[in-house]
Amino acid sequence: MYLERDELVYIGLAIITTIILPILLPPFLTALAKSPLGKRWDITLSIILAGVAILMATHVTKFDIAFARWFDSLKWEALGAVGQILIAILAVWVAWRQNEISESLTGQQNVITQQQTIDSYFQGISDLVLDPQGQLEDWPLERAIAQARTAALLGGCDADGRAKIIRFLSSANLLTPLKRDGLLGRPILDGTGGYVVDLANGVRVVNLGMMLAGRDVCNTDLRNADLSGANLIKTNFVNCDLTGANLVGAILAKANLRGTDLSRVRLFYGKLETASPRDRQHLPNFETGEYTGAVVEDADFSKAIDLSEETRQYLCAWCGKKSRKTIPGGCEDVPNRLGR
Repeated sequence: MYLERDELVYIGLAIITTIILPILLPPFLTALAKSPLGKRWDITLSIILAGVAILMATHVTKFDIAFARWFDSLKWEALGAVGQILIAILAVWVAWRQNEISESLTGQQNVITQQQTIDSYFQGISDLVLDPQGQLEDWPLERAIAQARTAALLGGCDADGRAKIIRFLSSANLLTPLKRDGLLGRPILDGTGGYVVDLANGVRVVNLGMMLAGRDVCNTDLRNADLSGANLIKTNFVNCDLTGANLVGAILAKANLRGTDLSRVRLFYGKLETASPRDRQHLPNFETGEYTGAVVEDADFSKAIDLSEETRQYLCAWCGKKSRKTIPGGCEDVPNRLGR
């Protein structure tokens, strides 16, 4: 090229091509054969032929000449401004994606931190319960500390974290009223590997009280959870699995139970005919069921799943005029015993 000898340039190109083609061509063909284009040669060939047909059509219809004239007439200064706008839009999109990724990473870190906090809580509660002077003795201060830690953690967790805590406490019988002797306050064994439950006068290791009132536990697993006596007013149970849960005496007023699985759920003790919601002015009768039931006034049961006939009749009788419209199966055959 320096000597301006074109024939030597052509010879050099031919030599270079002869050297590199045997080296580069086989891996290129292999990669092409393994690619989607190589696996579907019919589609690849159709795309090539379609491209050729489009070029021929544009040439026959003189569209290529018209396009060339339009391209030459463009005002490149305006296009430059458009290009700057597009670059600005691209920069905004990149910043948005970076913020989205940062939020995702922050959320994952929060989940890890929350799980570590919950694990520490589980260990702390276990130490209190298994201590010789923990659950086995009447030490109100330890129960108060356990209750305070539970309230603080339930207030700062998300729905999944709350469900984990409730499942742990329920499985450990820490939410169940246990019968204790009158001297040392020890829970009394039932002789079958468990503790005797005293619904009337039993002492709970952790009393949920209003810890879950107005909280969100939607889309969580609370199967067989013991929520008896808890204040669950305005709690969000949407799409929650409450299969086998104990809600006796719970306050579910204005709670949202849309799409909740209520199969085998317990809302009262005794017989359906005599059962009624809890009342602060009357002591519960666990034989007849009077004043033992859950308070379900103004709760939303739309699309609730697997309601038993007994549960449906109790809800229809005591949920009030507004909530009766949300009971699956209707309430036409059940009188409104709440009276409002």
